[in-house]
Amino acid sequence: MEVDHGAAGNGNHVQQSRRSTAELSSGPPHKPPLVDDDGRPLRTGTLWTASAHIITAVIGSGVLSLAWGVGQLGWVGGPAAMVLFGAVICYTSTLLAECYRSGDPVFGPRNRTYIDAVRATLGDFKERLCGVIQLSNLFGIGIGVSIAASVSMQAIRRAGCFHYRGHEDPCHASTSPYIAIFGVMQIVFSQIPDLDKVWWLSTVAAIMSFSYSTIGICLGVAQIVVHRGPKGSLAGVIGAGAGVTLMQKVWRSLQAFGNIAFAYGFSLILLEIQDTIKSPPPSEAKVMKKATAVSVAVTMVIYLLCGCVGYAAFGGEAPDNLLTGFGFYEPFWLLDVANAFVVVHLVGTYQVMSQPVFAYVERRAAAAWPGSALVRARDVRVGGAMAFTVSPIRLAWRTAYVCVTTAVAMLLPFFGSVVGLIGALGFWPLTVYFPVEMYIAQRRVPRGSRRWMLLQGLSAGCLVVSVAAAAGSIAGIVEDLKAHNPFCWSC
Repeated sequence: MEVDHGAAGNGNHVQQSRRSTAELSSGPPHKPPLVDDDGRPLRTGTLWTASAHIITAVIGSGVLSLAWGVGQLGWVGGPAAMVLFGAVICYTSTLLAECYRSGDPVFGPRNRTYIDAVRATLGDFKERLCGVIQLSNLFGIGIGVSIAASVSMQAIRRAGCFHYRGHEDPCHASTSPYIAIFGVMQIVFSQIPDLDKVWWLSTVAAIMSFSYSTIGICLGVAQIVVHRGPKGSLAGVIGAGAGVTLMQKVWRSLQAFGNIAFAYGFSLILLEIQDTIKSPPPSEAKVMKKATAVSVAVTMVIYLLCGCVGYAAFGGEAPDNLLTGFGFYEPFWLLDVANAFVVVHLVGTYQVMSQPVFAYVERRAAAAWPGSALVRARDVRVGGAMAFTVSPIRLAWRTAYVCVTTAVAMLLPFFGSVVGLIGALGFWPLTVYFPVEMYIAQRRVPRGSRRWMLLQGLSAGCLVVSVAAAAGSIAGIVEDLKAHNPFCWSC
């Protein structure tokens, strides 16, 4: 009996192919999938990485201006404003966290960005409006962070100058070269692919923020001991003795509201942070709400300590930047360490706040030119050991973005006023209005009901605060511009 070896071989080959196909389709049972339900690479974020991202975004340049803010509002208004803003941020952030998925909170479609959530819930017109506000606000924060980092780098140089030449020496130094140095650093770090890959930088930045805040608080306590008691008043800085007229008091108090709002601002990237959290269970919304509560509680305690201790140490003379205003001169090396921590932290803050802008433009480019060499990522090896991916659009676009924020920061190096304006412009629309409107739409809150009225009342009240704070900050910038020459690098 003859056997057709070719047929038998073909049959065995077919069986092996079927078996291989089945194995490939099912995959090894012990290995988890490498992608999430939306086809994106597996997310690995946790409660603690989300908290680190929030703390990196929140505790930064804003905390250093709080002593000045408390000085304008006084012992009653200052702490009350910080607690009130913190409570509003925490509440509206819980509303926003529920908008990450449309429909089912566990299996519904993901809204990976703030803009995606607005489009899915409120429609195309409000999506475009939100996009303009969010991206311009993130751009403004990049400018504010660049200014704050340069001021801290400048303070390191001036602290040594004061130590060796005496406090009477003006030790003038321009911030422009330091803004340029910070910009060069950001060009390098901006090539990190996305927010999920920045977790290690956020962790380092969060540690830095706790460190320099602790140094600032300890120096303030030491100053209070030297003065044998706290300074300050219930109403804050006002009167002929303080050199502040009633109108100046009004403008500065409004700017202080903007500074406090800026200090708490992270809602504009909340959903981008939430998009780094690993898939359920538990749901991303539950994890994000816990991360928000932990982060805001920690932040509020640090803010109250920094703001109140700084005001108690300096009273009406509290500087608009606690570590660089030179209320403290010694120990100069400790000031240098604190300001170096600030710079490291702000490197992380710039990246956390800029990654959503980078991602938005690059997604639009990928959709416009699919498969193009401009958007195709390439693996690059450095020294045979370190490997990273880079694409022409990422390299060109991100470098250009950093250069523009650096140039604008050189033109407007007014820390307090710029911080107040950014905080005021972003607080109402991104922290209150859109979260409230999306919550009402998703939960189908009846128009005219008690809950609807309370939510709209909260939104209207915060709008008034934002407009007033923006007006105060603009007045401060106009005043600062009178004495500023943006083209002098030695002034």
